[in-house]
Amino acid sequence: MHFYRKILPKRLPLQLWTRRQLCSKLPEEAKEPPPPSNVVRVRFAPSPTGFMHLGGLRTALFNYLFARSRGGKFILRIEDTDQERLVEGAQERIYEDLRWAGIEPDESPWNGGEYGPYVQSARYEVYKREVRKLMEDGRAYHCFCSERRLDLLRKEAVRLRQVPKYDNKCRHLTPGQIAERLAKNDKFCIRFKNEGDPVIIKSDGFPTYHFANVVDDHYMRITHVLRGVEWQISTPKHIQMFEAFGWRPPQYAHLPLVMNPNGSKLSKRQGDVQLDYYRRMGIFPQALLNFITQSGGGFDRDLVEVTGVQMADLIGHFDIKKINAHSSRLNPDLLKQCNREEIAHQLKHCPEKAAALVQEVIRMVRAEYKDNLKQLDLDEKHVRAVLDWSVTRIDAIQDLVKGKLSFLWVLPKGARDRNVDGDTLAVLAKNLAAEWVPTFTKADLSRFLKAFAERNQLAFDVLMKSLRSCLSGLDEGPGVAEMMEILGRDKTLERMLIAAKKR
Repeated sequence: MHFYRKILPKRLPLQLWTRRQLCSKLPEEAKEPPPPSNVVRVRFAPSPTGFMHLGGLRTALFNYLFARSRGGKFILRIEDTDQERLVEGAQERIYEDLRWAGIEPDESPWNGGEYGPYVQSARYEVYKREVRKLMEDGRAYHCFCSERRLDLLRKEAVRLRQVPKYDNKCRHLTPGQIAERLAKNDKFCIRFKNEGDPVIIKSDGFPTYHFANVVDDHYMRITHVLRGVEWQISTPKHIQMFEAFGWRPPQYAHLPLVMNPNGSKLSKRQGDVQLDYYRRMGIFPQALLNFITQSGGGFDRDLVEVTGVQMADLIGHFDIKKINAHSSRLNPDLLKQCNREEIAHQLKHCPEKAAALVQEVIRMVRAEYKDNLKQLDLDEKHVRAVLDWSVTRIDAIQDLVKGKLSFLWVLPKGARDRNVDGDTLAVLAKNLAAEWVPTFTKADLSRFLKAFAERNQLAFDVLMKSLRSCLSGLDEGPGVAEMMEILGRDKTLERMLIAAKKR
């Protein structure tokens, strides 16, 4: 994928007219941004009309990677001009989600910057000033058409199988007619003279997305725009607006859609693709980033196949030219794999994160088994051993506190099964302690236990039932040999000897 500037045909000369009395006094001229430099400046500009989902995260990430790979700046701008659809708390959640994912803005409403404010609702004076320029140059005008008239135009276009567009009626009003309508406080919007004359200031006084977007990109010195392919149709309109002001447009590139597994489009209202959903599931930020980088390209396949990829790797290998042109579907199984790889990476290469994992497991176990706090087996060495065992067997650390694995943490209250006497259990424990088993693994333990049952004339299923009782106190769960492997030699012997003394 390459950035581009679409070359548009020259427009016909526009009628020039000025009506200073039609607009209230505007603020002093804002300081124009310095001339373009070689510094890359990109922005992620979400609308707080919902919470961030994977598509938004992918857009933010690719902007961030592009900026960091070029030594540039990543700006977070909140586009809240659609006041009717704002969701309370969404603006703050967007910022929190980005920080959770490790995508730190260089400039934002929270950490400021030279080209703020970074929330559009705080920039109305800027938009007001720029609209004035367009009106004075005859490139914009008041439109008093009612919603009913506009709706009739749309219906007539549909009936004639034409593309609905405004018929430019109010473009031809005289200054006197305009003054008369304004004096009566008639409702109006402001339109930009262009194909279809799009609205740039709505009747409620708020700027439209397209107008505010262009003004902000200029004054924030945005050099490159990476956004979803759904905005590609708007790019010519934005470039024309830049040209109307005599401004240099940024370079544009469009990212392929991220689709649900069934091929449907992601939605902000879709709970199972929002970032908070994955956070509650126990998905690590880096795992989620690695997951979405495999939905759209941007990297060599060699990097995609490497386990334990980190943010520095993504920055170092990101290539805008390798972004796919086609949409891609999410693969839930791939996310599980990415999360397992991230857990393994933290345990093997990040001592501080590994220690934090141990403490998080301890916290979760205490919360899950709060009614059995006195029976919990939570020494840090045991917890770390369980984590090391689990890296290829779980999808998230939350899996470690699910029912069938409760034996890892909750000591049996008592040995309900007494078909194997205490002396026999003690002998078995002594043999295990003497390391009669070559390795304390499921395979070797299974062979050893079968041989022990034969030597002591015990029915194998009876021995297994008794061992399950003294090791977990549960009627189901992993096989006994696997359970012993998970617990490890020391914990297995400890529980067997406790049970032997009670029989």
